[in-house]
Amino acid sequence: MRQRPKAVGTVQVDNDRVKVTQWRFAPGAETGWHRHGYDYVVVPLVTGSLLLDDGKVQRTAGLAAGQSYYRPVGVEHNVVNANAHEFAFVEIEFKA
Repeated sequence: MRQRPKAVGTVQVDNDRVKVTQWRFAPGAETGWHRHGYDYVVVPLVTGSLLLDDGKVQRTAGLAAGQSYYRPVGVEHNVVNANAHEFAFVEIEFKA
C-alpha cells in the first residue's frame, strides 16, 4: 500500500475554551486516522473535495471556500485531499 503524505496542522489558538488549527494538505495528503475529542467547526479556505473514510464507508465531500460546517464530538475518520491542488481549512474545536 502506498504511503500518503501527511497534512500539516498549525495551531493558531489553544486556550481553555477553544483550539484553532489551520490544516494544509498537499494533493493526496491525509490527516491519518483520528477521533475528535470536542465539537468542532471547519471553515474551508479553498473550494475542492475531500475523501472522508470512517472505517466503514469512503465518501467524497465537496466543500466551498468560506462555507463552514459543524460536527459533534466523537467523529472518527481519516481525511484525504482528493484534489490536484493544495487544500486548506481552519478547524475550531470547542473545549468549553
